[in-house]
Amino acid sequence: MTAHDSINRLNDDSYPAYTMGRAADMLGTTQGFLRAIEEARLITPLRSAGGHRRYSRYQLRIAARARELVDQGTPIEAACRIVILEDQLEEAQRVNAEHRHTAEPAKPTAAA
Repeated sequence: MTAHDSINRLNDDSYPAYTMGRAADMLGTTQGFLRAIEEARLITPLRSAGGHRRYSRYQLRIAARARELVDQGTPIEAACRIVILEDQLEEAQRVNAEHRHTAEPAKPTAAA
């Protein structure tokens, strides 16, 4: 692996760079919370060769949103469902915007 490959991994939102302990520290939560949102199928961390959970930055953002909702009093199962629906809505809006952009007719250029 080259230094360039390492840098690309650091910039990759889906690269599983964080251990469970580090992820919990970064989110200010417990490892139990991470296991609970995994059980609720909000996120599925990758596993190292030794079976340890590894989280990506994208997964940490999702977990942080769930924690925010739980901190506001939302039950964890409901918080996970809300986050899943928010994520699906965001993706649908992105896809729709792409379709609208590609479907727009080419605008005529002004003749010189």
